[in-house]
Amino acid sequence: MDNFGKKYIERFMAELEAKNPGEKEFHQAVREVLTSVVPYMQAYPYLLDNKIMERMVEPERVIIFRVPWTDDQGEIHVNRGFRVQMNSAIGPYKGGIRFHPSVNLSIMKFLAFEQTFKNSLTTLPMGGGKGGSDFNPRGKSDAEVMRFCQSFMTELQRYIGQDTDVPAGDIGVGGREIGFLFGQYKRLRDEFTGTLTGKGLAWGGSLLRPEATGYGVCYFAEQMLATRGKSFKDQVVVISGAGNVAQHAAEKAMRLGAKVVTLSDSDGFIYDPDGFDEEKIAYVKQLKNVRRGRIKEYVTQYPKAQYTGEGTKPWGIPCDIALPCATQNELDGAAAKTLVANGCYCVVEGANMPSTPEAIEAFQAAKILYSPGKASNAGGVATSGLEMTQNSVRQKWTAEEVDAQLHRIMTDIHEACIKYGTEEDGYINYVKGANIAGFIKVANAMVDQGLV
Repeated sequence: MDNFGKKYIERFMAELEAKNPGEKEFHQAVREVLTSVVPYMQAYPYLLDNKIMERMVEPERVIIFRVPWTDDQGEIHVNRGFRVQMNSAIGPYKGGIRFHPSVNLSIMKFLAFEQTFKNSLTTLPMGGGKGGSDFNPRGKSDAEVMRFCQSFMTELQRYIGQDTDVPAGDIGVGGREIGFLFGQYKRLRDEFTGTLTGKGLAWGGSLLRPEATGYGVCYFAEQMLATRGKSFKDQVVVISGAGNVAQHAAEKAMRLGAKVVTLSDSDGFIYDPDGFDEEKIAYVKQLKNVRRGRIKEYVTQYPKAQYTGEGTKPWGIPCDIALPCATQNELDGAAAKTLVANGCYCVVEGANMPSTPEAIEAFQAAKILYSPGKASNAGGVATSGLEMTQNSVRQKWTAEEVDAQLHRIMTDIHEACIKYGTEEDGYINYVKGANIAGFIKVANAMVDQGLV
């Protein structure tokens, strides 16, 4: 990058940080995109003249609201709700709702910003948004979760709709929560529309939606591996997380011939040297999705496995492929160097921004295959977009039809990353490729629509 580009980035970031103090996750996400797209904007000066990046980093709307609710003992609690409607240049806002104690404005803005480019990459007409609350569903009864969701939706329903903003699930928001949220929306608005995705199959949901993010990660990884003449067959895979994305990434990688040996949660991780099979994955789904238990319980059922607690991560386990599928900034520079030293040659993100800047630098310096989440985990929102289509035409597609569309979308995203990310030495910089490919569509739509 030339001196103009470096000075532009530093000036831009200084102004952004002064205007948005303390929002470190948002700053990190913007800097990563900016580093990729500034050289592209220099080649097309109309983008600089139209102040596209200055407009992209400013949300079109931020809604922050109070969420009061009562627990089973009648005690009153008050949480904070968020919805960041970042960019609607190519379609209605689309992005998940997250319920987790870590939720704050910085995390919501970073996720909404990332979502804008991810949704653009899918080629579907969806803008970027994200929402959530610092409410923790862990340990809460179904009745408590229902009361919270109803209170949350009572306010949120003013700002969403099938042609305006279509939320989905995320960390802490699964089928149970989507059901409660949709029920309250329908009750208040007196309409049955595709305003939320991730719905139950009996009331407007799409086949393969729960599996889509994890499956999409593996479909994208297949394309990456193929660039080096490899596949999942006989490869050792470590995965972080034990929620929806991790479960289905493990399931698909296993079915593609890999040996998946780890899963984790916020307490620690399990290492199963024999690898997972269909029975073990079914047990994890029952444990996490139905019983809402902790991953350490796995070793009680399968004593050959080992559990390491105190919030440790699985990155010290030797592997060929790593799939970080838990949360942001879970994989730091030291962990990245350990992975590379232990022979890992492919890292494919299933979570949003799970690798720190130092980790990404280590992966790219080693010239290993590395994909950012905005490209490799886009299968979830892509299938949400397919659910929106099915709702609009009042049809339900077969699992095979949805899977074929998902496979095509992930292949198209990979091709876009190659187009814009292949460097002079032949190395594919997936970060650069994904950022530029996602940016172009949104930027040109903004230019076409004028100063709005």
